[in-house]
Amino acid sequence: MTYDFAPLFRTAIGFDRLARLVDNATQSASGPSYPPYNIERLGDDSYVLTMAVAGFGSDDIELTVQDNTLIVAGRVGHIPPAGEILHRGIATRAFERRFVLADHILVEGADLTNGLLRITVKRLIPEAMKPRRITVTSGAPLPVPAEAPQVSAPVGPAANDGTGVGGQAEHAA
Repeated sequence: MTYDFAPLFRTAIGFDRLARLVDNATQSASGPSYPPYNIERLGDDSYVLTMAVAGFGSDDIELTVQDNTLIVAGRVGHIPPAGEILHRGIATRAFERRFVLADHILVEGADLTNGLLRITVKRLIPEAMKPRRITVTSGAPLPVPAEAPQVSAPVGPAANDGTGVGGQAEHAA
């Protein structure tokens, strides 16, 4: 089944990332299931993506991060068999898997061991977005920021000339 989201986003400005996310979700739901993978959470901000890529070497796999999407692609050159193959059950066909990454997600590295590709991912929240605790004081005056303009009263005879603004009073005759 194919969905046309064009009418939905025709009048929406700035929602192109949402459109891309919806489009990727509908494509991946009907997309290929090779190679199989697991997504594991190790902590609050760290994850491991494990893919079963038997038959692929580290030179055959390419990882790319583009527009908050992790693209894992694998291509194996032709390997001539040592003998006659009676049954081929180990798939070594080319593949490309796409994973949508949330904001502030960093792909830290990848390791290929025993046919399992482990990609480590970490969420790095900027300091400005981290929650911070603000203490509530009672009865203490709030400090004035250094960059706030200071208001000072005029000094001298012009300070009290009857106008209330530090200027010359007009006398009506």
